[in-house]
Amino acid sequence: MTPAPPPAGRTAARRHDREIIALALPAFGALVAEPLFVMADSAIVGHLGTPQLAGLGVAATLLTTGVNVFVFLAYATTAAVARRVGAGDLPAAIRQGMDGIWLALLLGAAVVAAVLPAAPALVDLFGTSATAAPHAVTYLRISALGIPAMLMVLAATGVLRGLQDTRTPLYVAVGGFSVNVVLNFALVHGAGLGIAGSAWGTVIAQCAMAAVYLVVVVRGARRHGASLRPDAAGIRACGRAGAPLLVRTLSLRAVLVLATAVAARLGDVEVAAHQITLTVWSLLAFALDAIAIAGQAIIGRYLGAGDAAGARAACRRMVRWGAASGVVLGLLVVAARPLLLPLFTPDTAVHDRLTPALLVVAVTSPVAGVVFVLDGVLMGAGDGPYLAWAALATLVVFAPAALAVPALGGGLTALWWAVAGLMMGMRLVTLWLRARSGRWVVTGAVRA
Repeated sequence: MTPAPPPAGRTAARRHDREIIALALPAFGALVAEPLFVMADSAIVGHLGTPQLAGLGVAATLLTTGVNVFVFLAYATTAAVARRVGAGDLPAAIRQGMDGIWLALLLGAAVVAAVLPAAPALVDLFGTSATAAPHAVTYLRISALGIPAMLMVLAATGVLRGLQDTRTPLYVAVGGFSVNVVLNFALVHGAGLGIAGSAWGTVIAQCAMAAVYLVVVVRGARRHGASLRPDAAGIRACGRAGAPLLVRTLSLRAVLVLATAVAARLGDVEVAAHQITLTVWSLLAFALDAIAIAGQAIIGRYLGAGDAAGARAACRRMVRWGAASGVVLGLLVVAARPLLLPLFTPDTAVHDRLTPALLVVAVTSPVAGVVFVLDGVLMGAGDGPYLAWAALATLVVFAPAALAVPALGGGLTALWWAVAGLMMGMRLVTLWLRARSGRWVVTGAVRA
């Protein structure tokens, strides 16, 4: 007797699962490698002393802010390229990606020119202590030289994700992380350069990654007959498409910068513990974002192909994946906590502040899993304006709560309830309402 075929709904779910896994697993590896750059720096620099680790905490926050505000170079490019792929126009897809890469180089040069002279003033804005400030300025100035390469990596990664290729970014990220770790050990301890050696190691690794991406993308452009020359109209179009995502990212980065500024005013021990907590939280965020990356590519492709029903079904399936992944990662944080404490610093005072903050991160991980997935779905749909307004609303709610922490005598744990609890809860509400409305479902090779 021939067995009955599985129900259509179950078959569709399995198809979506295969698509999600095929894109998310390599994206997971690549995304985890990114915060591992900072984690490796934190682990190596932390053994130089608490002032050095505190200085790294401030500088790393400024540096990642200077780079991640332009993460739209990856996200907008992924969505736009994926739509063109869904519509069957590969040359136009790659041309769109090249415009994003040129925009990345222009923006990178501008950021370096702004950061180098302003480094001491930027560090002072955090209220950084006199012992930590020199280390923060040193790390920030050197690392800023790698910003153009970092932005180019973002744009090129977006091109490949849009082309449904998350394996190449994985290979490049793993190679870059490996080079970074080796160089950090060699330059910090072997050459005795201290925190400056850590910064130089990161710059060299990022430039090497950018060079590899450039080779890959140029080969793809030549294979499909796409022009490599900068196109002013195309670059402006990329800028306009990314503007709402820039507002969204600036708002969310403002949340993290404000949190670090509050932690810095609580003292060196608190900001050092905050830096480690933020590093672990960022690691989890990037891991959860792997499903969101798959969402950007899959949703963009479905909408580009005119398949609205497929896009909605993929969204529902990815939300389930996000929630389950958040639960698993939260449990891993709890289990790994005894190993994480001595990894970063031997300072027991930092350990005392760190333990409860990490538990907050673990408890709120399932919420984060759903938030990141919905964020990726709406990005893949090109729903940037709504994401911008939602992020601004989140900042408005979070800012007074964070500023009230020291005023009310709260410590690092209270601050992290504001970050991982209040902020992520607000994002969950705004993104869930938009996803349920269905207004993000707009089909076509280009979102009207």
